[in-house]
Amino acid sequence: MKLLEVNSVSKRFGGITANEDVTFTVDSGQIVGLIGPNGAGKTTMFNCVAGFFKPTSGSITLGGREIAGLPPEDCARAGVGRTFQIARTFTSMTACENVMTAAMLSEHKVGAARKAAMEWLAFANLERFADKPAGSMTISEQRRLAVARALAIQPRILLMDEVMAGLNPSEVKEAVDVVLKIRDRGIACLIVEHVLEGIMPIADKIVVLDRGCKIAEGTPQQVSNDPQVITAYLGD
Repeated sequence: MKLLEVNSVSKRFGGITANEDVTFTVDSGQIVGLIGPNGAGKTTMFNCVAGFFKPTSGSITLGGREIAGLPPEDCARAGVGRTFQIARTFTSMTACENVMTAAMLSEHKVGAARKAAMEWLAFANLERFADKPAGSMTISEQRRLAVARALAIQPRILLMDEVMAGLNPSEVKEAVDVVLKIRDRGIACLIVEHVLEGIMPIADKIVVLDRGCKIAEGTPQQVSNDPQVITAYLGD
């Protein structure tokens, strides 16, 4: 079942085109990798889906509902969760309080929000940090905290922006395990990632952008053997 449909989306900033006529879909419970070299337009596309940017043209629907142009809070209410390249945690607040801020979107009682926050911390293997300041956690742990917080809004799709960047192999495995658990909950994942050894083994589909345009789409094996993709990453 098609959950997210991005249809002919372009985003321009004055005379600069960040995305041009990009089309792809994400099915319910599917893991889709969005990859490409630096400056390919991946984060701009994320920002369009999550409501941080309004597309210049094109359509973005979630479950058949048009969300292009909605502000971030309305995209979140529609079911779009999102993390960022740099984990945006509230460092002076505890891990539990961090996740509670998102849980309050749907849980209007503090006790219920705290209960939901503790469940998502356990899901991300972070329950031991519940009462500790987020600033005391490692980068890897803060990224998983950001994922737990995004999950607390009860999304239908989770957008993860370079959640594995800068992690060691053990930390990459922890991040991969969390992504697989998210998929097992029936939540779709759209993942921007440069750590290809993290995303390639788990993705159902890969979409490749280069200079704002989609140049390839298919299984990880199909994409990794595509001449256009090899040229985009390695040059002629």
